[in-house]
Amino acid sequence: MDPAETAPGSVTGLQQTLTSLQVQKRRRVGTLVGGVVLSLLVAFFLIDVATNPRFGWPVVGSYLFDPQVLQGMLLTLVLTVVSMTAGIILGVVLAIMRVSGNPVFAAVSGAYVWFFRGTPLLVQLIFWYNIAALYPVIALGLPFGGPSIVLGSANVLVTPLGAALLGLSLNEAAYMAEIIRSGISSVDEGQLDAGRALGMTRSKLLRRVILPQAMRVVIPPTGNQVISMLKGTSLVSVLAISDLLYAVQSIYSLNYEVIPLLLVACIWYLVLTTVLSVVQSRLEERYGRGFAPRRSRPAKRTKEAVA
Repeated sequence: MDPAETAPGSVTGLQQTLTSLQVQKRRRVGTLVGGVVLSLLVAFFLIDVATNPRFGWPVVGSYLFDPQVLQGMLLTLVLTVVSMTAGIILGVVLAIMRVSGNPVFAAVSGAYVWFFRGTPLLVQLIFWYNIAALYPVIALGLPFGGPSIVLGSANVLVTPLGAALLGLSLNEAAYMAEIIRSGISSVDEGQLDAGRALGMTRSKLLRRVILPQAMRVVIPPTGNQVISMLKGTSLVSVLAISDLLYAVQSIYSLNYEVIPLLLVACIWYLVLTTVLSVVQSRLEERYGRGFAPRRSRPAKRTKEAVA
């Protein structure tokens, strides 16, 4: 190789100099000290929680797998699954009505979302629990005095469990409608034009083009809604439904071990939300594979550059 090319001022010499340089990270003393202090505080907190006898960890261990607690946890899962399923189905219908272009459909969907998102869930649960005060008898028929079929007493048909499912499902549908609507709006207009050019009908375009692409936007907030629903089911305890929270309340009303039993409920809620978070992350990876940014691989150094 020509000595002139390897001179310090030449291009090749500059490349060799840059290659030999090593990037050193700047030492951040403040970050290091803050990490040490925070670690000590966390360690002191964990030691205090583990050694404080008022937490009653032996009581927590004895009631963690109590049959009544497990039965309440199972009912909590049933409420979550049924309410989320009904909320998603109704939310899809409301979202399609909102973007349909029909002013009547859009107005009805908007009013539904406005009402159920604007009132507290606890108020809605209590309202459905006392629906018999408004409609003592539930019947199906034509309006304005037309023939009707009496289904039965509202107190018999709308049980506390039914009121809980109605309140949770209808409230969740309002949130899911907005989530699904935002997902539908995120689909590029060119995709719709391409589907129409292929002769797809509106329903087929919705099934084959819009909803599959909207899933990438819909999945993350839907996962958050499932976790919120799981925790929100604790509100049904005011209706005397034996969910997880009501189960531990029933136990500590007898033995007065309030804190240990509340810790039992917290542990099970944390376990369930952790499992749901893992499932959510897997679904996000699945539906976001084609949109995830690719990491650029470092370029291989040729022999000429090393020489």
